[in-house]
Amino acid sequence: MPLLVRAASLAKFSEIARSTGIDPVRTLRDAGLDPSCLATPDLRIPESGLAQVIEGAARQAGCGSLGVRVGEAWRLSDFGPLSLYLQHQPTLRQVLAQIESYRHLLSDSVVIHVEETGDVALVHVGLVTGRPHPGPEMVELTVGVVFSLMRSILGSNYAPRSVHFSHAAPASLAVHRRFFGRNVEFDSEFDSIVLARQDLDRANPLADMHLARYAKDLLDLQPRYSTESLADNVRRTIHVLLPRGQGAIEPVSLRLGRTPRTLQRQLEQSGQRFSALLNEVRASLAVRYLEQPRHSMSDIGNLLGFSELSAFSRWFSAEFGRPPSVWRNEHVTQMLAGTVQRGQ
Repeated sequence: MPLLVRAASLAKFSEIARSTGIDPVRTLRDAGLDPSCLATPDLRIPESGLAQVIEGAARQAGCGSLGVRVGEAWRLSDFGPLSLYLQHQPTLRQVLAQIESYRHLLSDSVVIHVEETGDVALVHVGLVTGRPHPGPEMVELTVGVVFSLMRSILGSNYAPRSVHFSHAAPASLAVHRRFFGRNVEFDSEFDSIVLARQDLDRANPLADMHLARYAKDLLDLQPRYSTESLADNVRRTIHVLLPRGQGAIEPVSLRLGRTPRTLQRQLEQSGQRFSALLNEVRASLAVRYLEQPRHSMSDIGNLLGFSELSAFSRWFSAEFGRPPSVWRNEHVTQMLAGTVQRGQ
């Protein structure tokens, strides 16, 4: 079953695409999407189709900030039926928690995880796509949407301590710094927004508990287009927690509100095993990290939860049929060959 997302991003994309000389209707058709998506924000479309539109248009326009521009244009009302409920949450912490609770109304792909250390909070944004790499434009779009949501609660001029992206920096950072502020870092380990911990619990002056309760009653009447499986939730959770050294069943089950034994039993009842899901996510992340030369083999092993480089190498060889260093060299050779062909 494909991962589905709301089509709301396409309406924003349409406005920005035209300003860069891109025909949004043609771009959608090239991606196999019906142009009616542009006027139907609540329609759920394949995440892969949205990615093809955004990444393809960015390449065509030679624009390294298309995703950021879409995120910058996002408003609280663009969350559709969830907007009123989010607007009246008492704190940003509750807003982010409700995004997770009502994921089925927004996106099968996005996962948000808040990590608190001392007086700092990191809002990690993950994309589970089924593709080897989600693409920089899609990552920046998603982080931008989350940041726009934060500003709707903390104020339109709110500036985070820093914003981090795991991919390489584009040629120009003017749009990124205009939106996120001066402290935008690339080639980071995570895609995240860093803020003061106290900002999570700052009182939202717009919050109204009665309107929030009314909005929740309406939300709970919304149809569920699909029922998320436990395995899908486990995959998403592993995807976020594994690079932070928390990929074991104990922290994963804690985040999902279960004991490890209960989680294992429920997975087995659906024909799944935690170890198999962990291995699946590891394989996906391994390819993503190896495609990025800045990550050393030791770094990748650590991010995938291996305490020794030799253990990572043995696992990768068993999974992919060759050592990770050989896989990376082959990938670089293929990329260089493709670059030469495009230049001819």
